[in-house]
Amino acid sequence: MPTKLAIRRSPIHADGVYATVPIKKRAIVVEYTGPRLTYAEADAIYEHSPRTYLFGMVDGQRAIDGDGIAAFINHSCDPNCEADEIHGRVIIRAIRNIAPGEELVYDYNLYDGDVDDLALCVCGTKKCRGSMYSEQELKRRKNGCQA
Repeated sequence: MPTKLAIRRSPIHADGVYATVPIKKRAIVVEYTGPRLTYAEADAIYEHSPRTYLFGMVDGQRAIDGDGIAAFINHSCDPNCEADEIHGRVIIRAIRNIAPGEELVYDYNLYDGDVDDLALCVCGTKKCRGSMYSEQELKRRKNGCQA
């Protein structure tokens, strides 16, 4: 049975996804759905767009162009969900119990992008690292490594 979710304004960024019922730890919350694009196709579509709902696949060749409610789940450095790719599908799963009314968030752990793009994080948690890039990517960039 799918988890009941709602989209509403978020203090983190624009709109967010909220639980309307309790969600138990390890429960599958939602699937990240949408057309699969190559990175070249995604770049052609979104090159000058300030917002995208792209989710990079582990193959490093494709991204999902989010078209469902999961595309509205915001980033947080202190998440209550995680994204797992299983057989080419991206599943969002609770990593702890989530109360009704709580915003669903996962760590985007970005690992690529324009060197000048800081991907600033505004999650506001005590664990905030100031960027949506993964800790490994931030270290790589600090050490001056190029992709």
